[in-house]
Amino acid sequence: MPGRLSTRPEGWQYRGVTTPMHGRVPEVAPEELPTQLPEGALLDVRENDEWSAGHAPDAVHIPMNEIPQRLDEIPDAERLYVICRSGGRSSKVTAYLNASGWDAVNVQRGMNGWSALGRPLVAEEPNTEPYVL
Repeated sequence: MPGRLSTRPEGWQYRGVTTPMHGRVPEVAPEELPTQLPEGALLDVRENDEWSAGHAPDAVHIPMNEIPQRLDEIPDAERLYVICRSGGRSSKVTAYLNASGWDAVNVQRGMNGWSALGRPLVAEEPNTEPYVL
């Protein structure tokens, strides 16, 4: 089901995740990310097939629609960078996490931007060339 405006005035509802509508979320361009991110500092919110095709090494994977049920699995990083394919889903998750007490930052252009910079990708299947799906 596509995103829809919640009947509650405070947010946008998408697959069970309500995000605040006021203000913009903090963002960072992929080229401004530290080369070596602390372990668990990158949260990938794409779907399972996207993750399997190619993801950043050491990223934590929780699909967007599972975030509310899996909050206890979100890493305890000083700052949490949230990424998806192009930045839309991760922006919503970033807003949701910040409203819930995390220090989360959306990665602009998502894995498309990450990959375009030549940053490393790994695939779940051995001997498979990783790519952004």
